[in-house]
Amino acid sequence: MRDRIIELRRVAASSLLPHPRNWRKHPSPQADVLRGLLDEIGIANAVIARDTPDGLQLIDGHLRRDVVGDEEVPVLVVDLDEHEAEKLLATLDPLAGMVTADMTVLTELLGSVEFQTQAVNDMLGTLVAMPDPAEYPDLPTGEKGPIGQMTFTVTDEQREQIEGALARAKHSNMPLGTGNENSNGNALAHICRNYAVG
Repeated sequence: MRDRIIELRRVAASSLLPHPRNWRKHPSPQADVLRGLLDEIGIANAVIARDTPDGLQLIDGHLRRDVVGDEEVPVLVVDLDEHEAEKLLATLDPLAGMVTADMTVLTELLGSVEFQTQAVNDMLGTLVAMPDPAEYPDLPTGEKGPIGQMTFTVTDEQREQIEGALARAKHSNMPLGTGNENSNGNALAHICRNYAVG
């Protein structure tokens, strides 16, 4: 296995060149979470970039570049050519997205950490997306399982609208006293009931 890291260099984030084929979009809630983590913890990982005739070109770390601005960030400089850099750019996030969770360990971990930033707490609240069926008191007897998962493709604007609606629904007084602040599923069901036909 080849080690493609040449060096660790510290440079002003704003001096890093965005990759022209960066496909990742960063909605404002994600930027708020990153700012919160940087305020509470600081910089604890490096961006990835490669040397080009025009300067260091980012492969990973575009949001950190935008959030940090003129402050210095650690940069792992790699010796990838243009084609290799595009391969890494195309696969880093999808590879991370394949992770699965041990919900018991995750729940214990989340119970042991506290953050001052509301955006971080909101993000962590979405991690436990599939609670135990017993935590669905608004489902009639006999309908507590199986638990399913749904995936939607939406625009950034639609995502922000959905997240706002879920947040309001989770904190509202749901019918039958079912205001479960930890359940996106309950909140979504509550919203859908208002539009269900028949």
